[in-house]
Amino acid sequence: MYSNIIQEIKTYRAQHAKLSDEEFKQQTVQLKQKLRQGTSLEQILPEAYSLVWYATVRVLQLYAFDVQLMGAIVLHKGQIAEMKTGEGKSLVAAFAAYVNALSGKGVHIVTVNDYLAKRDEQWIGEVLRFLGLTTAVICTSSSNEERKQAYAADVTYITNSELGFDYLRDHMALNLNEMVQRAFHYCIIDEVDSILIDEARTPLIISAPSKASNTPYQVAWQLAKFMQPNVHYELEEKGKQVILTEDGVKACEQALEVTDIYSIQTPWAHLLMNAIKAKHFYLKDVHYLIKDEQVVIVDEFTGRILPGRRWADGLHQAVEAKEGVSIQEESTTLASITYQNLFLLYPKISGMTGTAKTEEEEFQNIYGLKVISIPTHRAMIRKDYADLVFRTAQSKWIAVAQECKQMWQIGRPVLVGTTSIEKSELLASLLDAEGVKYQLLNARPSLASEEASIIAQAGRKASVTIATNMAGRGTDIILGGNLKQAFLDWLKDQNEDGDLEVKWRQVMAQKAPEHLQQKYRALKQEYEEQHQQVVQLGGLYVIGTERHESRRIDNQLRGRSGRQGDPGSSRFFISLEDDLLRIFGGTQMSNLMNRLGIEEPLESQFLSTSLDRAQKKVEHYYYQIRKQLFEYDQVLNSQRQAIYSERRQILSSHDMTDWSRNYLQHQWPAKLLGVMNTWKRMASTQVHISYDVKKMQMESVQPGLMNELERLLLLQQMDQSWSKHLREMSLLREFIAWRGYAQRDPLVEYKNEAYNLFIKMIEEVRQGYCYSLFRSQA
Repeated sequence: MYSNIIQEIKTYRAQHAKLSDEEFKQQTVQLKQKLRQGTSLEQILPEAYSLVWYATVRVLQLYAFDVQLMGAIVLHKGQIAEMKTGEGKSLVAAFAAYVNALSGKGVHIVTVNDYLAKRDEQWIGEVLRFLGLTTAVICTSSSNEERKQAYAADVTYITNSELGFDYLRDHMALNLNEMVQRAFHYCIIDEVDSILIDEARTPLIISAPSKASNTPYQVAWQLAKFMQPNVHYELEEKGKQVILTEDGVKACEQALEVTDIYSIQTPWAHLLMNAIKAKHFYLKDVHYLIKDEQVVIVDEFTGRILPGRRWADGLHQAVEAKEGVSIQEESTTLASITYQNLFLLYPKISGMTGTAKTEEEEFQNIYGLKVISIPTHRAMIRKDYADLVFRTAQSKWIAVAQECKQMWQIGRPVLVGTTSIEKSELLASLLDAEGVKYQLLNARPSLASEEASIIAQAGRKASVTIATNMAGRGTDIILGGNLKQAFLDWLKDQNEDGDLEVKWRQVMAQKAPEHLQQKYRALKQEYEEQHQQVVQLGGLYVIGTERHESRRIDNQLRGRSGRQGDPGSSRFFISLEDDLLRIFGGTQMSNLMNRLGIEEPLESQFLSTSLDRAQKKVEHYYYQIRKQLFEYDQVLNSQRQAIYSERRQILSSHDMTDWSRNYLQHQWPAKLLGVMNTWKRMASTQVHISYDVKKMQMESVQPGLMNELERLLLLQQMDQSWSKHLREMSLLREFIAWRGYAQRDPLVEYKNEAYNLFIKMIEEVRQGYCYSLFRSQA
């Protein structure tokens, strides 16, 4: 199927090879005209892809391979293209973005951080601009006006978090001019597994400080310190859950001098369970850092810090109480949405990643996305060796340090993946003791700023790079080192003026000053020699120091080596004390090793199979959690869409009179009106007279004042009531699971109670609005 389309794309090459630079833009205009006349995107796709193919040659001197065209076709079809590291995913996205942007409705290319968004907009965006489209990038520092202009572009590069927060802020706007987004059309998600799978459990939240006292958090922490596991509470490590025992409940009630710690008025159970979670499951230099006397979250998947992000429902305050830092006010949620429901707002989405097949079932069931594996351009020759298993973590880390030292001595580059800041620094100290030079990359701010540069040069001869998780994801590791990065670093050291990327492009086009061209030639010769030396040494050696809960994350680490047919190898060093094995069967393996007198390290197919089985169990467990989250969140999402739809209608309404009369009409209790028809007529007449008088007063002060006042008061009341509703829904979600013990389906119970809460909220909006309207003064 794909080969036929690719051959059809090639039939246009002879025609497009003759085009002048200006004629490329004219071709884009003609394709747009064809679409307006009724031609489908599928019909113009071969011609459009041929134009992009030649544009990349003209602008970037890059020739897209057939496998990249295959990936681009998959993206256009609204599917996920699984493409290995170094196969040119950024370029592939340009093809699908171009053809889908021709409709004029906008395309969003979503990636995981500002660096990649800026890089691809500058680099790949140049091809799209050459073809006559407009491109823009939105990053953390973008102003409201910049965001509005960027969303109006044909192709917008943006991070997943900025996209989500802009959506929420737009639905808190008090007038249309504050809104920045237009209707969603088509989205290409880079690193789609990271965004739609890894971050699916964490909702985006916009919050405001609440006025709750900090004292309960401190009291809960002091109590949690003295409580004992398996006496006062039980721990469920897989899901990070805490269950208070009967003895624990009694002890807490006695210590706190309360009769019921589960009371809604004094919800001590919630505070205590958070304190216990902070004690056991949320660890310093693993899950968070202390920076400037504040608790800063570390992303468990990327190893990056997440400034400004806070754990919800009082958990962050519990960690602050544990660390003895200033406890920030607990926040009140104003708006929230999960990535699952955010991206389902698009009529069409597609994605790219190097690792998606292991999560194919989830992509299909929740997002309706097929996963298509794209062949590599050159054969993969990386060697993935069997795991080495040690009894203790200590013996494992010593072995990893010795392996790094041996590779360093022969000059072979090594990339070591660790799971936390603490463990990366442990390995660094062992290498210091051995006299091995290394580069350390983790979430500490002093190191994270150099992420792209450090990862880019991890393929240099004799380099040893320690990185937490998937730091530097999106940056290719080139054997012998990254020539472009080295040249840009040299420009910085020389304090060269102007845009360094522009200077690089001038050098590539041989239009730069001679001293720059000379330095480039010298670096190029040095790096080509190093490339050959590293190839002869076996390429990049990737060492994993712990199996992740997901095979996909392990595959991502392995995938840093062996790009574009390069040699390379990977091996995992693991111990029976690692979290995965400790929770899922490590004791059995340890007993087996002891019984059989097996020496460490152990390398066997049986053990690798057992590890794969453990990972599949964990993957299935977390998939069920995400699936359940999705089912519950669909209830809240339907309510969110109802509120946001009404909100948009209010914002765009030119006359608020009908809205007000409708809300006023529904203020009288139905039972009362059913038996008091006379009173009903009198009340209805009186309220409408009062409304007309109010309107005349306002209009006499300033024409149009009443209309704007009605809009403002109604939106404010909706936002206030929605925020309160979110809090009530959160509490309902937290405690509804206990209904299962009464042989009742928690999801059915949740739906019923959620409906009742929503009806109550709607009534509260009407009552609050009418009260505010008549109390307002001109």
